[in-house]
Amino acid sequence: MSGGRSRSMKTAALLLAPGLIVILGVFLLPMFYIFILSLQDKHEQFSLENYILFFQDSYYIQILWRTIKMSLLTVIACFVLGYPVAMYMAQASGKMRGFITFLIISPHLISVVIRNFGWVVILGDKGWINSSLLKLGLIDKPLKLLYNELGVVIGLTDSFIVYMILAIATSLYQIDGSLYKASGILGASKLRTFLSVTLPLTLPGIIAGTTLVFSLSMSSFVTPALMGGTSVKVLPVIAYEKVMAQLNWPLGAALSFMLLFFTIALVTLFTRLVETKRYKEVFSS
Repeated sequence: MSGGRSRSMKTAALLLAPGLIVILGVFLLPMFYIFILSLQDKHEQFSLENYILFFQDSYYIQILWRTIKMSLLTVIACFVLGYPVAMYMAQASGKMRGFITFLIISPHLISVVIRNFGWVVILGDKGWINSSLLKLGLIDKPLKLLYNELGVVIGLTDSFIVYMILAIATSLYQIDGSLYKASGILGASKLRTFLSVTLPLTLPGIIAGTTLVFSLSMSSFVTPALMGGTSVKVLPVIAYEKVMAQLNWPLGAALSFMLLFFTIALVTLFTRLVETKRYKEVFSS
């Protein structure tokens, strides 16, 4: 028995080795190098001045708060818009479910840059929305839908709502239909059934979708840069400017690690707050 277990462990190690080598070479080692770089000053001496500057300068704190705020708004928008779609997918037939899945995935076959330029055409001062509203006489001047936080949230929601929909839909697929019948027999209304049965049982999917959307929104660069312009700065854009424009690699590396730290911390905090005793069995099942 021990010989068989030893051989199986060796086989597993050999199968895992290529993936571990790739992760070590293209992720862990570069991350370690960037972390060491963030602990240096302009003279390549060990220093914590980059991290001290981050917490002492209110400018970076404001940028961090804006990044977190827009990421949270994106999560809320994806949840509100995505949950009904996921519920419809769960109740639809197999062919319709596949068709809806294709519809929500197909925009991602197009480059995010092209999609964002499409939103610029739609949301601009002379875009489709403002032009239509002006012609109908509903507004006197164009609405500011672009190059502000609203425009960035719209772009991020368009980019990441698919992750929320698919994560919630996966949880909905696993709910036993007899639970809905039992709820109806006990006299529960549709709203009570949703709050007491559907919502708790889809919490794992909600947490998975929230984690994906929030993490991707926090680290997003292209959408804030194109749809926020120079008036909406987020932490990834600032880190890019420090490295590429100002050639201040240590400060840019420190900003990147602060972004990583706050993203992990907030995701962990959210997960701990949601996984309360009331829903402990949902997550342990």
